[in-house]
Amino acid sequence: MSKYNDIQQHLQGHRSHWLVTGAAGFIGSNLVETLLKLGQRVTGLDNFATGHRHNLDQVRELVGNAAWANFDFIEGDIRNLDDCHKACAGVDYVLHQAALGSVSRSIVDPITTNETNINGFLNMLVAARDAKVKRFVFAASSSTYGDHPGLPKVEDKIGKPLSPYAVTKYVNELYADVFARTYGIQTIGLRYFNVFGRRQDPNGAYAAVIPQWVAALIRNQPLKINGDGETSRDFCYIDNVIQANILAATAESPEAVNQVYNVALGGRTTLNQLYRMMADLLQDRFPHVASHTPVYADFRAGDIRHSQADIGKAETLLGYAPTHRIAEGLKEAMDWYVLNLPPAK
Repeated sequence: MSKYNDIQQHLQGHRSHWLVTGAAGFIGSNLVETLLKLGQRVTGLDNFATGHRHNLDQVRELVGNAAWANFDFIEGDIRNLDDCHKACAGVDYVLHQAALGSVSRSIVDPITTNETNINGFLNMLVAARDAKVKRFVFAASSSTYGDHPGLPKVEDKIGKPLSPYAVTKYVNELYADVFARTYGIQTIGLRYFNVFGRRQDPNGAYAAVIPQWVAALIRNQPLKINGDGETSRDFCYIDNVIQANILAATAESPEAVNQVYNVALGGRTTLNQLYRMMADLLQDRFPHVASHTPVYADFRAGDIRHSQADIGKAETLLGYAPTHRIAEGLKEAMDWYVLNLPPAK
């Protein structure tokens, strides 16, 4: 039996109080759903800047009224320290997912990205410290590796940031380390690599590539690939990310705490391969996909050419064992979007 299975069984008989920031977002809503299904008490914090009420509505439908009664929602902003203090009151574990994502968005508007991802992060650390939470787990980013050329990416070897977003996520790691040393708060950062899955928003200028492409394929709309399509990424399904968060929050070994970990599969998929895999999964249900052709555009500013994680540290210290490779994750994601694709904006 895996470490994650053991933890899930334990949680079902032992209720703790969890705070999920960014609870109405893609990753946050999936964490809320899983924790409620495990019988936990959950507080959610979100300002709906990028999250959606319909994500929480879907969670409520999936978990049922009895589990939903264990959920409290605060509409608030991590840039407001009072909101952070209110959200952290009485909490055992913080899963901090709230952030303003997207490299491209940060290049267009670095000030708002900084206010949310650095000022907001600092507010959350202060509130978690004051509330004496047991563990503060936060969404870090593979963008922290910057221009370091090495593959696969290893946690202790990073380069210079390539975007304002990358700067903010690196500063988060520095602040977490300082708070651990100065105030004794236990922190763990999870460097996500290209997470995808159910409830990831396909709409908007800064939508991630997989939901954006699945919407274009289903709707028979133009689909843009930046560069020549041979750029590669380590795509990671949402269930693997949920596992990593819960393992990080509950890790008992002192050696595992106050660390950062890669959360990914340890593989590489090119954009051309990704497009073909998605089209193959959809063309039986949408015949027009068989003749769909992508459009190639310029490389995107701030992007790195290749990304691949070394997940050995998370496997060793957290017991992380990904349950979904990219093929299994894509199949589940495509099935979800076929049934739940929101209207185009």
